[in-house]
Amino acid sequence: MNDELRPSPEERLTPINERLTLLSRRRGLTFGTDSYLLAAFVRAVPSGTAVELGGGTGVVSLLCLAREKFRRILSAEIQPAYASLIRRNAALNGFPDRLDAWEGDVRELGVRETGGEVHAVFSNPPYLRAGSGFVSDADEMNAARREENGTIRDFALAASRILRWGGCFTVVYRPDRLTELLVSLREANLEPKRMVFVHPTPASPPSLVLVEAKKGAAEGLVTARPLVISPDDPGGVYTSDMQAIYDDFTLSHLFND
Repeated sequence: MNDELRPSPEERLTPINERLTLLSRRRGLTFGTDSYLLAAFVRAVPSGTAVELGGGTGVVSLLCLAREKFRRILSAEIQPAYASLIRRNAALNGFPDRLDAWEGDVRELGVRETGGEVHAVFSNPPYLRAGSGFVSDADEMNAARREENGTIRDFALAASRILRWGGCFTVVYRPDRLTELLVSLREANLEPKRMVFVHPTPASPPSLVLVEAKKGAAEGLVTARPLVISPDDPGGVYTSDMQAIYDDFTLSHLFND
């Protein structure tokens, strides 16, 4: 490993799914189930190009490339330290020519920055309103969790600007803000087409929602059966549905019953 790819004292190096190794910030967000589910839910266009909005470490893009979902991905990230981290993670995992970072504000992202319209856009955006809830003393955590650099409406509009007609925007979000997500998508000419609610256990309310929207599509939303992660305690053994996602890297089986 060359010196540029070695973790600094502020970073960690962790093996994750799909035989990837991830450099991450010790004071930043860690790789979680939401990122993995988003990557698995994203519809593959193996010969196509994609953009990730709010890339963080680039983990969702890396997972998609590891499963050959796209030919090339551009990850948009406003924080310089994370834009650098995306490029380093791309090199570390053998994707230096297939994953790049664009350092900037998604509200300013357009086809000039992406090199033309793309086949797909995906995002694990900030879930919380700016200033809401417990505010961390780490600026990078607040930027990742809160809408300090764009709301979900801004992310939807950015996706619509760079997507080709019929392209998909896929997002993971909080169920308590689902109305705002759906309204923002439709206002951006992104029609919701597929949706999955994610429950930690059978008795738990949903903790996440995954939505796929298509640019310029007619109305018609299909909701899958709920995805339950664990049959008993959160963090325990997986349900057969969750295990199937890890085995096959898709949520399509939730729609086939």
